[in-house]
Amino acid sequence: MTAPRPSPGRLRRRLAIAFALVGAVSSGLLAIGSYAVVERARTTDAQDRALVQAKANLQLARSAASIEQLQRRLASRPGFATVPVVDGKAQPGTLPVPPDLSRLVGDGNLAYRWATVRGHRYLVVGAPSRGAELYFFFDEQQLQDDLDQLRVILIGAWLVLAALSALVGIVLARRVLAPVGEASAAARALAEGLLETRLPSRGADEFGEWASSFNQMADALEAKIVALSLAREREQRFTADVAHELRTPLTALVNEAAILRDHIDRMPPDAQRASRMLTDDVTRLSRLVEDLLEISRLDAGAEPVRTEPVDLGLLVRAVLAENGWAGSVAVDVDVPPVVSDRRRLERVIVNLIGNALLHGGGRAEVSGRVDAGRLVLTVTDHGPGIPAGELESVFGRFAKAGGGQGGSGLGLAIAREHASALGGDVQVESKPGAGAAFSLNIPVAEPLPAGDGPVAFDGEDGDMSTRELSS
Repeated sequence: MTAPRPSPGRLRRRLAIAFALVGAVSSGLLAIGSYAVVERARTTDAQDRALVQAKANLQLARSAASIEQLQRRLASRPGFATVPVVDGKAQPGTLPVPPDLSRLVGDGNLAYRWATVRGHRYLVVGAPSRGAELYFFFDEQQLQDDLDQLRVILIGAWLVLAALSALVGIVLARRVLAPVGEASAAARALAEGLLETRLPSRGADEFGEWASSFNQMADALEAKIVALSLAREREQRFTADVAHELRTPLTALVNEAAILRDHIDRMPPDAQRASRMLTDDVTRLSRLVEDLLEISRLDAGAEPVRTEPVDLGLLVRAVLAENGWAGSVAVDVDVPPVVSDRRRLERVIVNLIGNALLHGGGRAEVSGRVDAGRLVLTVTDHGPGIPAGELESVFGRFAKAGGGQGGSGLGLAIAREHASALGGDVQVESKPGAGAAFSLNIPVAEPLPAGDGPVAFDGEDGDMSTRELSS
Protein backbone atom coordinates (compact mmCIF):
# COMPACT_ATOMS: atom_id res chain seq x y z
CA MET A 1 0.00 0.00 0.00
CA THR A 2 1.32 3.40 -0.97
CA ALA A 3 1.86 5.77 1.92
CA PRO A 4 0.08 9.05 1.70
CA ARG A 5 2.30 11.77 0.29
CA PRO A 6 2.69 14.82 2.57
CA SER A 7 1.42 18.09 1.18
CA PRO A 8 4.32 20.01 -0.41
CA GLY A 9 4.81 23.40 1.23
CA ARG A 10 3.26 22.46 4.57
CA LEU A 11 6.58 22.83 6.40
CA ARG A 12 7.26 25.97 4.39
CA ARG A 13 3.97 27.48 5.54
CA ARG A 14 4.65 26.54 9.15
CA LEU A 15 8.11 28.09 9.04
CA ALA A 16 6.83 31.29 7.39
CA ILE A 17 3.99 31.57 9.92
CA ALA A 18 6.38 30.98 12.82
CA PHE A 19 8.76 33.63 11.49
CA ALA A 20 5.87 36.09 11.01
CA LEU A 21 4.55 35.42 14.53
CA VAL A 22 7.98 35.92 16.08
CA GLY A 23 8.44 39.18 14.16
CA ALA A 24 4.94 40.40 14.98
CA VAL A 25 5.15 39.54 18.68
CA SER A 26 8.63 41.02 19.02
CA SER A 27 7.73 44.27 17.24
CA GLY A 28 4.45 44.43 19.12
CA LEU A 29 6.15 44.09 22.49
CA LEU A 30 8.70 46.71 21.44
CA ALA A 31 5.94 49.10 20.36
CA ILE A 32 3.96 48.59 23.57
CA GLY A 33 7.09 49.06 25.71
CA SER A 34 8.10 52.19 23.80
CA TYR A 35 4.65 53.72 24.15
CA ALA A 36 4.52 52.91 27.85
CA VAL A 37 7.94 54.50 28.50
CA VAL A 38 7.12 57.67 26.54
CA GLU A 39 3.65 58.01 28.09
CA ARG A 40 5.01 57.58 31.59
CA ALA A 41 7.79 60.10 31.03
CA ARG A 42 5.50 62.71 29.48
CA THR A 43 2.73 62.34 32.06
CA THR A 44 5.21 62.35 34.95
CA ASP A 45 6.78 65.52 33.61
CA ALA A 46 3.35 67.13 33.20
CA GLN A 47 2.38 66.15 36.75
CA ASP A 48 5.63 67.53 38.19
CA ARG A 49 5.19 70.84 36.38
CA ALA A 50 1.51 71.06 37.43
CA LEU A 51 2.32 70.39 41.10
CA VAL A 52 5.10 73.01 41.12
CA GLN A 53 2.77 75.57 39.55
CA ALA A 54 -0.07 74.63 41.92
CA LYS A 55 2.15 75.11 44.96
CA ALA A 56 3.27 78.49 43.63
CA ASN A 57 -0.39 79.44 43.12
CA LEU A 58 -1.18 78.43 46.70
CA GLN A 59 1.67 80.62 47.97
CA LEU A 60 0.20 83.48 45.99
CA ALA A 61 -3.27 82.76 47.41
CA ARG A 62 -2.03 83.28 50.96
CA SER A 63 -1.04 86.88 50.16
CA ALA A 64 -4.21 87.72 48.22
CA ALA A 65 -6.88 89.75 50.00
CA SER A 66 -9.74 87.82 48.41
CA ILE A 67 -10.60 85.08 45.97
CA GLU A 68 -11.44 87.66 43.32
CA GLN A 69 -8.05 89.30 43.69
CA LEU A 70 -6.37 85.88 43.44
CA GLN A 71 -8.31 85.09 40.27
CA ARG A 72 -7.23 88.39 38.73
CA ARG A 73 -3.59 87.69 39.54
CA LEU A 74 -3.73 84.12 38.21
CA ALA A 75 -5.64 85.07 35.06
CA SER A 76 -2.47 86.62 33.63
CA ARG A 77 -0.62 83.29 33.88
CA PRO A 78 -1.26 81.01 30.86
CA GLY A 79 -1.60 77.25 30.75
CA PHE A 80 -4.23 76.66 33.42
CA ALA A 81 -7.63 77.84 34.61
CA THR A 82 -8.53 78.47 38.29
CA VAL A 83 -11.83 77.28 39.76
CA PRO A 84 -12.46 78.32 43.39
CA VAL A 85 -15.05 76.41 45.40
CA VAL A 86 -16.52 78.24 48.40
CA ASP A 87 -18.85 76.41 50.77
CA GLY A 88 -19.00 73.52 48.32
CA LYS A 89 -20.14 75.70 45.42
CA ALA A 90 -18.18 76.72 42.35
CA GLN A 91 -18.77 79.89 40.41
CA PRO A 92 -21.20 79.61 37.54
CA GLY A 93 -19.65 78.95 34.10
CA THR A 94 -16.49 77.36 35.43
CA LEU A 95 -15.20 73.87 34.62
CA PRO A 96 -16.77 71.03 36.66
CA VAL A 97 -14.61 69.54 39.38
CA PRO A 98 -14.27 65.71 39.39
CA PRO A 99 -16.23 64.39 42.42
CA ASP A 100 -13.53 61.98 43.62
CA LEU A 101 -10.91 64.76 43.54
CA SER A 102 -13.32 67.04 45.45
CA ARG A 103 -13.62 64.47 48.23
CA LEU A 104 -9.85 64.20 48.61
CA VAL A 105 -9.40 67.97 48.71
CA GLY A 106 -12.31 68.30 51.14
CA ASP A 107 -10.33 66.08 53.53
CA GLY A 108 -7.49 68.64 53.48
CA ASN A 109 -5.24 66.97 50.93
CA LEU A 110 -3.30 68.31 47.98
CA ALA A 111 -4.47 65.99 45.21
CA TYR A 112 -4.56 65.68 41.43
CA ARG A 113 -6.09 63.54 38.77
CA TRP A 114 -6.39 63.33 34.99
CA ALA A 115 -9.82 64.14 33.64
CA THR A 116 -11.50 64.66 30.30
CA VAL A 117 -13.92 67.56 30.50
CA ARG A 118 -16.09 68.46 27.54
CA GLY A 119 -13.84 66.49 25.23
CA HIS A 120 -10.70 68.18 26.45
CA ARG A 121 -7.86 66.61 28.47
CA TYR A 122 -6.90 68.26 31.75
CA LEU A 123 -4.65 67.58 34.69
CA VAL A 124 -6.65 68.91 37.67
CA VAL A 125 -4.78 69.84 40.87
CA GLY A 126 -6.76 70.82 43.96
CA ALA A 127 -5.94 71.97 47.51
CA PRO A 128 -7.69 73.80 50.41
CA SER A 129 -6.68 77.47 50.88
CA ARG A 130 -8.12 80.17 53.22
CA GLY A 131 -11.46 78.50 53.85
CA ALA A 132 -11.99 77.62 50.23
CA GLU A 133 -10.89 74.96 47.77
CA LEU A 134 -8.81 75.92 44.79
CA TYR A 135 -8.70 73.74 41.66
CA PHE A 136 -6.26 74.39 38.84
CA PHE A 137 -7.13 72.91 35.44
CA PHE A 138 -3.91 72.45 33.43
CA ASP A 139 -4.57 72.05 29.73
CA GLU A 140 -2.85 68.83 28.59
CA GLN A 141 -4.75 68.24 25.34
CA GLN A 142 -1.55 68.72 23.34
CA LEU A 143 0.08 66.00 25.42
CA GLN A 144 -2.87 63.70 24.73
CA ASP A 145 -2.72 64.49 21.02
CA ASP A 146 0.99 63.74 20.97
CA LEU A 147 0.43 60.40 22.72
CA ASP A 148 -2.43 59.51 20.34
CA GLN A 149 -0.23 60.35 17.37
CA LEU A 150 2.60 58.26 18.83
CA ARG A 151 0.19 55.35 19.32
CA VAL A 152 -0.96 55.54 15.69
CA ILE A 153 2.65 55.68 14.49
CA LEU A 154 3.64 52.68 16.60
CA ILE A 155 0.61 50.65 15.46
CA GLY A 156 1.41 51.45 11.85
CA ALA A 157 5.06 50.55 12.37
CA TRP A 158 4.00 47.30 14.04
CA LEU A 159 1.78 46.38 11.10
CA VAL A 160 4.56 47.16 8.63
CA LEU A 161 7.09 45.14 10.62
CA ALA A 162 4.66 42.25 10.94
CA ALA A 163 4.07 42.28 7.17
CA LEU A 164 7.80 42.51 6.51
CA SER A 165 8.40 39.62 8.93
CA ALA A 166 5.85 37.50 7.08
CA LEU A 167 7.39 38.39 3.73
CA VAL A 168 10.90 37.68 4.96
CA GLY A 169 9.66 34.43 6.51
CA ILE A 170 8.11 33.33 3.22
CA VAL A 171 11.26 34.18 1.27
CA LEU A 172 13.57 32.54 3.80
CA ALA A 173 11.37 29.47 4.12
CA ARG A 174 11.27 29.09 0.37
CA ARG A 175 15.02 29.47 0.01
CA VAL A 176 15.95 27.44 3.08
CA LEU A 177 13.55 24.59 2.32
CA ALA A 178 14.19 24.53 -1.42
CA PRO A 179 16.91 21.86 -0.94
CA VAL A 180 14.48 19.84 1.17
CA GLY A 181 11.92 19.92 -1.63
CA GLU A 182 14.58 18.92 -4.15
CA ALA A 183 15.67 16.06 -1.90
CA SER A 184 12.06 14.87 -1.52
CA ALA A 185 11.55 14.97 -5.29
CA ALA A 186 14.82 13.11 -5.82
CA ALA A 187 13.85 10.47 -3.25
CA ARG A 188 10.50 9.96 -4.99
CA ALA A 189 12.28 9.68 -8.34
CA LEU A 190 14.60 7.03 -6.89
CA ALA A 191 11.60 5.17 -5.47
CA GLU A 192 10.02 5.21 -8.94
CA GLY A 193 13.12 3.63 -10.48
CA LEU A 194 14.98 6.69 -11.84
CA LEU A 195 18.33 5.55 -10.47
CA GLU A 196 20.31 8.29 -12.24
CA THR A 197 18.65 10.98 -10.08
CA ARG A 198 21.14 13.15 -8.18
CA LEU A 199 21.07 16.38 -6.15
CA PRO A 200 23.01 19.44 -7.31
CA SER A 201 26.06 20.40 -5.25
CA ARG A 202 25.43 23.38 -2.92
CA GLY A 203 28.85 24.28 -1.60
CA ALA A 204 30.32 23.41 1.78
CA ASP A 205 27.35 24.17 4.04
CA GLU A 206 25.05 21.64 5.71
CA PHE A 207 22.85 21.31 2.64
CA GLY A 208 25.91 20.74 0.48
CA GLU A 209 27.02 17.93 2.80
CA TRP A 210 23.47 16.57 2.73
CA ALA A 211 23.42 16.60 -1.09
CA SER A 212 26.81 14.89 -1.21
CA SER A 213 25.65 12.17 1.20
CA PHE A 214 22.43 11.70 -0.77
CA ASN A 215 24.35 11.35 -4.03
CA GLN A 216 26.71 8.82 -2.45
CA MET A 217 23.71 6.84 -1.22
CA ALA A 218 22.12 7.02 -4.68
CA ASP A 219 25.37 5.83 -6.30
CA ALA A 220 25.60 2.91 -3.91
CA LEU A 221 21.92 2.08 -4.40
CA GLU A 222 22.23 2.22 -8.18
CA ALA A 223 25.29 0.00 -8.13
CA LYS A 224 23.58 -2.48 -5.81
CA ILE A 225 20.41 -2.60 -7.91
CA VAL A 226 22.41 -3.01 -11.11
CA ALA A 227 24.38 -5.83 -9.51
CA LEU A 228 21.17 -7.48 -8.30
CA SER A 229 19.59 -7.07 -11.73
CA LEU A 230 22.61 -8.66 -13.38
CA ALA A 231 22.57 -11.49 -10.84
CA ARG A 232 18.86 -12.01 -11.44
CA GLU A 233 19.40 -12.05 -15.19
CA ARG A 234 22.19 -14.59 -14.77
CA GLU A 235 19.95 -16.68 -12.55
CA GLN A 236 17.10 -16.50 -15.06
CA ARG A 237 19.40 -17.38 -17.95
CA PHE A 238 20.86 -20.24 -15.94
CA THR A 239 17.39 -21.56 -15.10
CA ALA A 240 16.26 -21.29 -18.71
CA ASP A 241 19.46 -22.85 -20.03
CA VAL A 242 19.31 -25.75 -17.58
CA ALA A 243 15.64 -26.38 -18.34
CA HIS A 244 16.26 -26.31 -22.10
CA GLU A 245 19.34 -28.52 -21.80
CA LEU A 246 17.42 -31.02 -19.69
CA ARG A 247 14.40 -31.06 -21.96
CA THR A 248 15.87 -33.12 -24.78
CA PRO A 249 17.30 -35.99 -22.68
CA LEU A 250 14.29 -35.82 -20.41
CA THR A 251 11.97 -36.28 -23.37
CA ALA A 252 13.79 -39.49 -24.19
CA LEU A 253 13.53 -40.55 -20.53
CA VAL A 254 9.80 -39.85 -20.54
CA ASN A 255 9.27 -41.92 -23.67
CA GLU A 256 11.41 -44.74 -22.32
CA ALA A 257 9.58 -44.62 -19.00
CA ALA A 258 6.27 -44.80 -20.85
CA ILE A 259 7.47 -47.94 -22.66
CA LEU A 260 8.68 -49.35 -19.37
CA ARG A 261 5.32 -48.68 -17.76
CA ASP A 262 3.55 -50.59 -20.53
CA HIS A 263 5.61 -53.69 -19.64
CA ILE A 264 5.48 -53.45 -15.85
CA ASP A 265 2.91 -56.22 -15.53
CA ARG A 266 5.31 -58.71 -17.19
CA MET A 267 8.12 -58.00 -14.74
CA PRO A 268 8.94 -59.78 -11.50
CA PRO A 269 7.39 -58.16 -8.38
CA ASP A 270 10.68 -56.56 -7.24
CA ALA A 271 11.29 -55.10 -10.68
CA GLN A 272 7.71 -53.77 -10.83
CA ARG A 273 8.20 -51.71 -7.68
CA ALA A 274 11.48 -50.26 -8.92
CA SER A 275 9.93 -49.53 -12.34
CA ARG A 276 6.97 -47.68 -10.83
CA MET A 277 9.31 -45.59 -8.66
CA LEU A 278 11.37 -44.78 -11.73
CA THR A 279 8.38 -43.71 -13.84
CA ASP A 280 7.01 -41.61 -10.97
CA ASP A 281 10.36 -39.86 -10.52
CA VAL A 282 10.62 -39.22 -14.25
CA THR A 283 7.11 -37.71 -14.16
CA ARG A 284 8.03 -35.38 -11.29
CA LEU A 285 11.26 -34.41 -13.00
CA SER A 286 9.35 -33.69 -16.21
CA ARG A 287 6.92 -31.44 -14.38
CA LEU A 288 9.79 -29.64 -12.62
CA VAL A 289 11.49 -28.92 -15.93
CA GLU A 290 8.22 -27.70 -17.42
CA ASP A 291 7.72 -25.42 -14.43
CA LEU A 292 11.26 -24.08 -14.81
CA LEU A 293 10.63 -23.39 -18.49
CA GLU A 294 7.40 -21.63 -17.68
CA ILE A 295 9.09 -19.53 -15.00
CA SER A 296 11.79 -18.53 -17.49
CA ARG A 297 9.16 -17.56 -20.06
CA LEU A 298 7.31 -15.48 -17.47
CA ASP A 299 10.53 -13.75 -16.41
CA ALA A 300 11.35 -12.94 -20.01
CA GLY A 301 7.83 -11.65 -20.69
CA ALA A 302 7.65 -13.93 -23.69
CA GLU A 303 3.97 -14.73 -23.24
CA PRO A 304 1.67 -11.84 -24.17
CA VAL A 305 -1.86 -11.76 -22.76
CA ARG A 306 -4.39 -13.01 -25.30
CA THR A 307 -7.96 -12.37 -24.25
CA GLU A 308 -10.94 -14.37 -25.43
CA PRO A 309 -14.35 -15.42 -24.11
CA VAL A 310 -13.94 -18.06 -21.40
CA ASP A 311 -16.57 -20.20 -19.68
CA LEU A 312 -14.97 -20.53 -16.27
CA GLY A 313 -17.18 -23.39 -15.06
CA LEU A 314 -16.45 -25.44 -18.15
CA LEU A 315 -12.73 -24.65 -17.88
CA VAL A 316 -12.56 -25.80 -14.23
CA ARG A 317 -14.39 -29.06 -15.00
CA ALA A 318 -12.16 -29.72 -18.01
CA VAL A 319 -9.06 -29.24 -15.83
CA LEU A 320 -10.44 -31.69 -13.25
CA ALA A 321 -11.27 -34.29 -15.91
CA GLU A 322 -7.93 -33.90 -17.68
CA ASN A 323 -5.96 -34.46 -14.44
CA GLY A 324 -8.19 -37.11 -12.89
CA TRP A 325 -9.30 -34.85 -10.04
CA ALA A 326 -13.06 -34.89 -10.66
CA GLY A 327 -13.81 -37.21 -7.74
CA SER A 328 -11.76 -35.18 -5.25
CA VAL A 329 -12.88 -31.63 -5.97
CA ALA A 330 -16.33 -30.08 -5.44
CA VAL A 331 -17.13 -27.31 -7.94
CA ASP A 332 -19.43 -24.35 -7.34
CA VAL A 333 -18.63 -22.05 -10.25
CA ASP A 334 -21.72 -20.61 -11.87
CA VAL A 335 -20.67 -17.37 -13.54
CA PRO A 336 -21.38 -16.02 -17.02
CA PRO A 337 -18.62 -16.23 -19.63
CA VAL A 338 -15.91 -13.64 -19.11
CA VAL A 339 -13.16 -12.20 -21.30
CA SER A 340 -9.65 -13.12 -20.16
CA ASP A 341 -6.60 -15.18 -21.12
CA ARG A 342 -7.78 -18.78 -21.14
CA ARG A 343 -4.33 -20.37 -21.00
CA ARG A 344 -3.20 -18.27 -18.05
CA LEU A 345 -6.46 -18.97 -16.22
CA GLU A 346 -5.95 -22.67 -16.85
CA ARG A 347 -2.42 -22.61 -15.46
CA VAL A 348 -3.57 -20.78 -12.33
CA ILE A 349 -6.44 -23.24 -11.79
CA VAL A 350 -4.20 -26.28 -12.33
CA ASN A 351 -1.59 -25.05 -9.87
CA LEU A 352 -4.06 -23.97 -7.18
CA ILE A 353 -6.06 -27.20 -7.30
CA GLY A 354 -2.92 -29.34 -7.54
CA ASN A 355 -1.46 -27.56 -4.52
CA ALA A 356 -4.71 -28.00 -2.55
CA LEU A 357 -4.86 -31.75 -3.28
CA LEU A 358 -1.15 -32.28 -2.59
CA HIS A 359 -0.98 -30.40 0.71
CA GLY A 360 -4.63 -30.19 1.75
CA GLY A 361 -5.74 -33.69 2.56
CA GLY A 362 -6.67 -34.89 -0.94
CA ARG A 363 -9.98 -32.97 -1.07
CA ALA A 364 -10.79 -29.45 -2.14
CA GLU A 365 -13.63 -27.11 -3.16
CA VAL A 366 -13.60 -24.59 -5.99
CA SER A 367 -15.97 -21.61 -5.99
CA GLY A 368 -16.16 -18.59 -8.26
CA ARG A 369 -18.04 -15.35 -8.69
CA VAL A 370 -17.87 -12.14 -10.71
CA ASP A 371 -18.33 -9.00 -8.64
CA ALA A 372 -18.00 -5.41 -9.89
CA GLY A 373 -16.01 -6.42 -12.95
CA ARG A 374 -13.61 -8.71 -11.05
CA LEU A 375 -13.38 -12.47 -11.11
CA VAL A 376 -12.80 -14.14 -7.74
CA LEU A 377 -11.98 -17.87 -7.88
CA THR A 378 -11.31 -19.55 -4.54
CA VAL A 379 -9.78 -23.00 -3.96
CA THR A 380 -10.26 -24.30 -0.40
CA ASP A 381 -8.52 -27.38 1.01
CA HIS A 382 -8.87 -29.45 4.20
CA GLY A 383 -5.23 -29.68 5.20
CA PRO A 384 -3.46 -28.63 8.40
CA GLY A 385 -3.36 -25.00 7.32
CA ILE A 386 -0.43 -22.62 6.97
CA PRO A 387 1.27 -20.88 9.91
CA ALA A 388 0.68 -17.12 9.96
CA GLY A 389 4.38 -16.40 9.48
CA GLU A 390 4.47 -18.39 6.23
CA LEU A 391 1.34 -17.07 4.50
CA GLU A 392 3.28 -14.83 2.13
CA SER A 393 6.42 -16.93 1.80
CA VAL A 394 4.48 -19.84 0.23
CA PHE A 395 4.42 -17.83 -3.00
CA GLY A 396 8.21 -17.81 -3.19
CA ARG A 397 9.96 -19.97 -5.71
CA PHE A 398 10.77 -23.48 -4.44
CA ALA A 399 8.93 -22.60 -1.21
CA LYS A 400 7.09 -25.30 0.70
CA ALA A 401 5.01 -24.38 3.74
CA GLY A 402 6.13 -26.12 6.90
CA GLY A 403 8.98 -27.80 5.03
CA GLY A 404 6.49 -30.14 3.34
CA GLN A 405 7.55 -32.60 0.68
CA GLY A 406 6.16 -33.22 -2.79
CA GLY A 407 5.73 -30.86 -5.70
CA SER A 408 8.32 -28.56 -7.23
CA GLY A 409 7.62 -25.57 -5.02
CA LEU A 410 6.98 -23.47 -8.13
CA GLY A 411 3.24 -23.90 -8.60
CA LEU A 412 2.07 -21.01 -6.43
CA ALA A 413 4.81 -18.73 -7.76
CA ILE A 414 3.70 -19.50 -11.32
CA ALA A 415 0.06 -18.93 -10.37
CA ARG A 416 0.84 -15.51 -8.90
CA GLU A 417 2.95 -14.53 -11.93
CA HIS A 418 0.07 -15.38 -14.28
CA ALA A 419 -2.39 -13.51 -12.06
CA SER A 420 -0.10 -10.48 -12.04
CA ALA A 421 0.08 -10.58 -15.85
CA LEU A 422 -3.75 -10.48 -15.85
CA GLY A 423 -3.75 -7.40 -13.60
CA GLY A 424 -4.67 -9.24 -10.40
CA ASP A 425 -3.18 -11.34 -7.63
CA VAL A 426 -3.40 -14.63 -5.77
CA GLN A 427 -3.91 -14.36 -2.01
CA VAL A 428 -4.21 -16.88 0.78
CA GLU A 429 -6.15 -17.06 4.02
CA SER A 430 -5.49 -19.81 6.53
CA LYS A 431 -5.70 -20.79 10.16
CA PRO A 432 -3.66 -23.66 11.58
CA GLY A 433 -5.80 -26.80 11.61
CA ALA A 434 -8.56 -25.24 9.48
CA GLY A 435 -7.16 -25.59 5.96
CA ALA A 436 -6.22 -22.86 3.52
CA ALA A 437 -8.12 -20.85 0.91
CA PHE A 438 -6.25 -19.51 -2.13
CA SER A 439 -8.14 -16.84 -4.08
CA LEU A 440 -7.50 -15.60 -7.60
CA ASN A 441 -8.72 -12.01 -8.01
CA ILE A 442 -8.41 -10.45 -11.46
CA PRO A 443 -10.29 -7.84 -13.48
CA VAL A 444 -12.41 -9.19 -16.34
CA ALA A 445 -14.56 -7.62 -19.01
CA GLU A 446 -18.31 -7.32 -18.63
CA PRO A 447 -20.16 -10.66 -18.85
CA LEU A 448 -20.75 -11.70 -22.42
CA PRO A 449 -24.25 -11.59 -23.92
CA ALA A 450 -26.25 -14.76 -23.56
CA GLY A 451 -25.84 -15.54 -27.29
CA ASP A 452 -22.05 -15.87 -27.04
CA GLY A 453 -21.08 -19.45 -26.52
CA PRO A 454 -18.41 -20.75 -24.15
CA VAL A 455 -14.91 -21.59 -25.22
CA ALA A 456 -14.14 -25.29 -25.15
CA PHE A 457 -11.06 -26.60 -23.39
CA ASP A 458 -8.69 -28.27 -25.88
CA GLY A 459 -6.11 -29.51 -23.37
CA GLU A 460 -3.26 -27.52 -24.94
CA ASP A 461 -0.93 -26.45 -22.15
CA GLY A 462 2.54 -27.28 -23.38
CA ASP A 463 3.04 -29.97 -20.75
CA MET A 464 5.83 -32.31 -21.90
CA SER A 465 4.34 -35.80 -22.15
CA THR A 466 3.15 -35.68 -18.58
CA ARG A 467 -0.20 -37.18 -19.42
CA GLU A 468 1.40 -40.27 -20.88
CA LEU A 469 2.73 -41.13 -17.42
CA SER A 470 -0.41 -40.34 -15.45
CA SER A 471 -2.13 -43.39 -14.09
